[in-house]
Amino acid sequence: MLDTVGWRDAFRIELRAAAIGLASRGWPVVPGTYRGASTEGSPVPVRAGWVERHEPHPQRIAGWWATHPYSVLVATGSVVDAVEVDDELGRMAATLLRAAERPAPIMSMPNGKWLYLTEAGRPVPDELAERAGVRWHGEGSFVPVPPTPFEHGVVHWRVKPEIWEWKLPHPAAVHGILVRALRAVTTGVTELAEDTSHPVGTSAA
Repeated sequence: MLDTVGWRDAFRIELRAAAIGLASRGWPVVPGTYRGASTEGSPVPVRAGWVERHEPHPQRIAGWWATHPYSVLVATGSVVDAVEVDDELGRMAATLLRAAERPAPIMSMPNGKWLYLTEAGRPVPDELAERAGVRWHGEGSFVPVPPTPFEHGVVHWRVKPEIWEWKLPHPAAVHGILVRALRAVTTGVTELAEDTSHPVGTSAA
């Protein structure tokens, strides 16, 4: 017989380990709602005033996940920002990043959305913002991170933190790649040549 309680406890520990790992890097971790807690839909922060009270201290975070399998959310706008894009644009941008040999943290969600993470502080260009399905997560927003359950699956890394050594790319570098990807999916023409107008600077998170 499947030990459901044991499985849930093991998953809670996995979520806690992920939250502690992010917090140890200075990322602003926020506990989110989870399945089985009388909530439906996408996870949202469980704490009032989470924008001002997000927590980077691993010890306190370990206490939050001691008894509840909270979703793991990261508040954007201070350390990290995220650009949420549709599946078509996400796949094309990943292809361009590989061709350019650029490091960039990428997550994907079961609903087909991709999340490209960058340093905080710069909105996406208008050309990106005008595309349906593109959303910039900056100050006052948040994103779910692996292994948070989301709809009919879990959030997972397309490019894991170990690969890019926790270095967040400059927003202009990723935004430039996303603009090129957008033009490629719009025109059907893929330009793999390097775009030197967007530097590849990174910073350690």
